[in-house]
Amino acid sequence: MSQLTYQESPVVVEMSLPQVVSREEWLSARRGLLAKEQELIRRRAALNSDRRQLPMVRVEKDYTFEGPRGNVGLATLFGGCRQLIVQHFMFDPSWDAGCPTCSAASDELSDGLLARLRERDTALAAVSLAPIAKIMAYQAWNGWTFPWYSSFGSDFNYDFHVTLDETVAPVVYNYQSKAEILAGDEANDLVVADVPVEVPGISCFLRVGDDIYHTYSTYADDVDQLSYARIFLELTALGNR
Repeated sequence: MSQLTYQESPVVVEMSLPQVVSREEWLSARRGLLAKEQELIRRRAALNSDRRQLPMVRVEKDYTFEGPRGNVGLATLFGGCRQLIVQHFMFDPSWDAGCPTCSAASDELSDGLLARLRERDTALAAVSLAPIAKIMAYQAWNGWTFPWYSSFGSDFNYDFHVTLDETVAPVVYNYQSKAEILAGDEANDLVVADVPVEVPGISCFLRVGDDIYHTYSTYADDVDQLSYARIFLELTALGNR
């Protein structure tokens, strides 16, 4: 495998500074913003409630993943927890390094965050299409400790629409078929590429007895808004309880 030498270039953004006002003017503006924040909080709480009431579907396939200790099934990724959050980490088998954006998000997956999730009976694991040898090398190079598995050779990435390859499965992106996307107003190069395309995503699963259910998945811009444990938990069927 080629040496991992990826380095992000710094981005410099010039911004104008806020207007300087009196304390009284600031307080008036802050109260106006507070009203908007409180409305957003109410709307977010209602959305989270709707998310927890979303129907779920039983996982019928017997998916196999490869980890550091060999092949395992989806149930193993739960680590004994009732819930599982899967980070669909973009890592094509032909790449020598993982996606820079996924890598930046993974830098936040500390042992403390994983422990906080486990306190809520929730496990988190990354899954990528790349072979396990590449995954382990890249993980060690970054110093990450979260569980990370390879789905290479299984249907998992294709069934959850994070690897788009029309030669393997019909292309679906963010709950729209290729035909629906092409018929829309906004062009999307992802669905017309002549090579397999990796996309980011988060999927949530719930274990009830011996059965596993898919409760939620999010893709595209929504994934970039996720950071700490509370937000991850708000995506799950049981919520941040």
